[in-house]
Amino acid sequence: MSHQWKFFRAGGFDQVNLESAADLQNLKNLDQKLWVALSCPTTGIEFDERTLSLIDTDIDGHIRANELMAAVDWACERLNDVNVLAKTLPGVPLDAIKDDALIAAAKDVLPAGETMISVELASSAEAAYTARAEAAWLAAGASAMPLGDATEAASTAVAAVKEKIDDYFVRCRLAQFDARSSDSMNVAEDTFKALGASALVMDAEGIAALPLAKIVAAPGATSVGAGDTLLDLGSGINPAWAARIATLRDTALTPLLGAQEKLSEGDWQMVQDKLAIYRDWIAAKPAGLPAEAQAVKDLERLSRYVRDLMPLANNFVAFRGFYTRTSKAMFQIGTLYLDGRSAELCVSVHDAAKHASMASLSRVFLAYCECVRGGEKLHIAAAFTAGDTDQLMVGRNGVFYDRQGRDWDATITRLAEHPISLRQAFWSPYKRLARMISEQLQKMAAAKAAGVDAQMAATAMGAGNTIGAPTPPVKPPAPTAFDVGKFAGIFAAIGLAVGALGTVAAGLISGLLSLHWWQIPLAIGGLMLLISAPSIIIAWFKLQTRNLGPILDANGWAVNARARINIPFGTSLTQLAKLPEGAQRSLSDPYAEKETPWTTYLVVILIVVAAVAWFTG
Repeated sequence: MSHQWKFFRAGGFDQVNLESAADLQNLKNLDQKLWVALSCPTTGIEFDERTLSLIDTDIDGHIRANELMAAVDWACERLNDVNVLAKTLPGVPLDAIKDDALIAAAKDVLPAGETMISVELASSAEAAYTARAEAAWLAAGASAMPLGDATEAASTAVAAVKEKIDDYFVRCRLAQFDARSSDSMNVAEDTFKALGASALVMDAEGIAALPLAKIVAAPGATSVGAGDTLLDLGSGINPAWAARIATLRDTALTPLLGAQEKLSEGDWQMVQDKLAIYRDWIAAKPAGLPAEAQAVKDLERLSRYVRDLMPLANNFVAFRGFYTRTSKAMFQIGTLYLDGRSAELCVSVHDAAKHASMASLSRVFLAYCECVRGGEKLHIAAAFTAGDTDQLMVGRNGVFYDRQGRDWDATITRLAEHPISLRQAFWSPYKRLARMISEQLQKMAAAKAAGVDAQMAATAMGAGNTIGAPTPPVKPPAPTAFDVGKFAGIFAAIGLAVGALGTVAAGLISGLLSLHWWQIPLAIGGLMLLISAPSIIIAWFKLQTRNLGPILDANGWAVNARARINIPFGTSLTQLAKLPEGAQRSLSDPYAEKETPWTTYLVVILIVVAAVAWFTG
């Protein structure tokens, strides 16, 4: 019988409900088109890094669907009770293990009377085995380092020139074998001509490819002898290799052979033989546990899988905790407090500009922040899904709390602006109008102030000229002819504008006064709604299409569903400031701005006019 799956509806799509070990075992039979994500990064998320590194078998920095399913299969093969995978245990119980080698390893590390191999216990046991293996390796290194601490530098110097020196001695052997080959073993004249035709640098590839030194047969040599040829270490060395040969002489040849100006092939082989022991010792350095302690390593892996596979699947195959609001998703790295709000959807960001180019498609208002704590730095993107945007601007400061409870100083560095709420969209036309009027009044005041300042400066300069010298008479400007037609046109235009505005105002007032008293507020509300309707409609469509996918995709995820953030769910992701329940509130503010009397008078006059118009018909 095939496995019966359960799904729940959240985020505008169906998500699989993973509750039992059978659900995990049958993940390989679940159509991957129904998975919420198919890949997630191993960094920048809130999950145990060691567990993720064990699941990431190809070590590419991503967990993929096949790797998650392989981890589930590996754990199930070593358990006689797979139900422990769904119990959220801190490790693996001894009686749930099926593998004999793991049982023996568990009994070795378990304290007396304990039956639970926790992740911490298994990890410390593996660390102890690793430390013992490395200590044994270090002890064997005492005899593998002929020059003590300087052996590493000597081995590196030999490796840097080994191929080139070997090439030199082979060429010399061929020249000894047949003198006619000497010219062929050296550089042809045409090669030097080609090099001379271009600008050269000392470490140019063409120069480095030439032989290490001039190839000559040993004087009087009639056979190929290992000691017949000498390499002069002081002169005649290829310039591209001179520095490396000098390093070889100082770090390896002189300490091992004593000071000498020439190197024979036999001495060269002796140096390599002395350092071969060191190279073999380095190659034998344990990368992890020895083979006989592999069971301890597997025990740690199993304890981690029992603890972490179910939470990982519910953050990968489904976003259960995120959409049910029962727990934090692993991509939520903390909470940002700023502008009287707490933003709970905060993700890690490596490159804000690159992230914003993709995340802006989510239609979520994002504030990119640089978080600093001591010498540490962290970059995040925080989603604001409730309130307004009036005070969200680059440079504002807040406090970010990570999942470990540490606080960071957060500063907004970039904004990806989108509508936050319908309430904000309703008032946005009036705020834009008020902002425009304020800016125009400020410009007019600034221009007037500049004119006054200029006039005062001119007056001051004129007064200064009177000190010690008579002020020359100021020549009045030549009078201009009065253009009757021009001024008539101006006054006519002003009259038309005032008349049009008066007509509109009179029409609005007369229309309102012609209504019943209870219809007046409805008319005003309808007019306001008519003005705000375009902004509300645009905001509604954008809020309905908010999508979590681009925010995570920009961080390396492969989100496989249209994970919507609708208005009710989005509102729950950003908490607004509110007074505690039962708190007492005093409305008396000693520093409150006093109301201007003319406002009260105007309201009273309007009420009286409306009342008179109503009673007189």
